[in-house]
Amino acid sequence: MQVRATALEDCDALGAGMKVVVDERAWLATEEATADELAERFRKAIRGGETSYVLEEEGEIVGALGTHETTPGVQYLGMWVLPAYRGRGGGRMLMEALLADRPRDVHKIELEVWPENEAAIALYRKLGFEEEGLRRNHYRRRDGSLRSALIMARLFET
Repeated sequence: MQVRATALEDCDALGAGMKVVVDERAWLATEEATADELAERFRKAIRGGETSYVLEEEGEIVGALGTHETTPGVQYLGMWVLPAYRGRGGGRMLMEALLADRPRDVHKIELEVWPENEAAIALYRKLGFEEEGLRRNHYRRRDGSLRSALIMARLFET
């Protein structure tokens, strides 16, 4: 597997891949979106200058990581990896690319993760992220249930 910066030409494949993960209804806050809608989100993010990476294996996009600025100096990240490629180091590779290329004016990278996603939480901790809080019953799901999200972040000297 390898990581590279995202290009506009990747957006259709990104939309299709993320749709697979959305349809699992287990790992992402997004519950409803078509592959075309997701592809358009990626196009908008790239055109807007947001940081984005793809994870590839043999030319196929199997994961992605993107960030957007929530407030000056703070980036919020989202990431997904296709089911067949999880547990093979791809998430770490994506995160390491982000951390290596972090702009100097970014003093904080933050994320939200479901509290039961122990593998992701362990990865984030290994990479220096700390728990900042819990959004209790924050996300209402399509079925009416409420989900909590763990807030994690890594701070940097700038």
